[in-house]
Amino acid sequence: MIEIVKKEKLLLLKYYSDYGAPDWIDRRLDSKKPFKIKGVFLVQEANFHEKVIEDFEDPEYFFVIGNLIENYYKLDKSVFGIKNEFYFAKELDFREDFFVAKEKVSLIRTIDSNINESIYIGGKNETVLPFGEFRNLIKSFPTTHEIKLYRSAKITSIISNYFDSVKDKETQYKTYVNAKTIKIESNLKSSFKDSEILKYSTLLDKLRTMLNNEIKYSEDQWQSEILQLVLLIYPKYIQAIRELKFKDVYSGKIRRLDFGLIDFMGNLDIMEIKIPFEKSIVSQSQYRDNHIPNRDLSGAVMQIEKYIFYLNKIGKQGEFDLNKKYKSKLPNDLEIKIVNPSAIIIMGRDNQLSKPQLDDFEIIKRKYKNVIDIFTYDELLRRLDILIKQLKII
Repeated sequence: MIEIVKKEKLLLLKYYSDYGAPDWIDRRLDSKKPFKIKGVFLVQEANFHEKVIEDFEDPEYFFVIGNLIENYYKLDKSVFGIKNEFYFAKELDFREDFFVAKEKVSLIRTIDSNINESIYIGGKNETVLPFGEFRNLIKSFPTTHEIKLYRSAKITSIISNYFDSVKDKETQYKTYVNAKTIKIESNLKSSFKDSEILKYSTLLDKLRTMLNNEIKYSEDQWQSEILQLVLLIYPKYIQAIRELKFKDVYSGKIRRLDFGLIDFMGNLDIMEIKIPFEKSIVSQSQYRDNHIPNRDLSGAVMQIEKYIFYLNKIGKQGEFDLNKKYKSKLPNDLEIKIVNPSAIIIMGRDNQLSKPQLDDFEIIKRKYKNVIDIFTYDELLRRLDILIKQLKII
């Protein structure tokens, strides 16, 4: 049996036996050769501190495994066979499992083999590994059973492709590991909560002000302002190219997009922005019990579908021409790619629509959902409002 004890400025390994006097320790010490205790602690005569024999008790042997330096016990590297310096806060209540993992494996040596710097455990050193995380590490260290399950899972995952009678060891292994793994969750959202609330609140106020004063804006001004809002709501787009031009390979004409959106992978998408002018986007009257898209919406969808069709046909030469023309607007090493472009249409209002009109509008939107996202300005207002409310409860 072993214990880790503190005595004055020494960290000691205490060894004793529950099954009679451990004479083998004396013989090893007399041999002057290093020997292991618990398969982890490599000690020798130089580490021997004292042998204590009390009345009617078996002897206890004490070996020095560390020394107190200011507020930390520094481990003896020769005892643990490590290359880095390990320091443990002096106030810690030392236990065997700090050093001996399952099946007599050295936890300290395992850590040491994966780092190249001194490590402080507990205490207030700036480069400290929190003691709570060290305890989590001890709990997570793989057992013999876990290793056996892993080996079986690797084997059965392969042979199950050829035999029907193979047991599902992969699921058994995953279930075991998931139950054992320490759940460490961070909340990055909370770190940016205040700045995100400020951002979206500013965007919401801006959009409301614009919608209340749309008559003051020219089409170019309106589109420029809305574009900034969209890029902040959709951060995947790193660049918007106004009036992006490309050649239609069928007619030879130059086609012009209102906005070409470039994402962080260089993929090109399309955006159309229309001033709302309080226009409804579906018909007031019904056609065979349905509210159908108004002319402006139908025209915008048709135009977008044609642009997507033409873009998909321009080929490698078309991509080359686009990159040559707009290279200065892109980061280095990023190229425009045409890979089934999608589109965003922002137009109209829905705040005056009836329930049947809203229902039919939703059907219209979902019809084009795989290619085109259609947003009204009221939907943008609702989206921003929900984002702010969600952030506030984090």
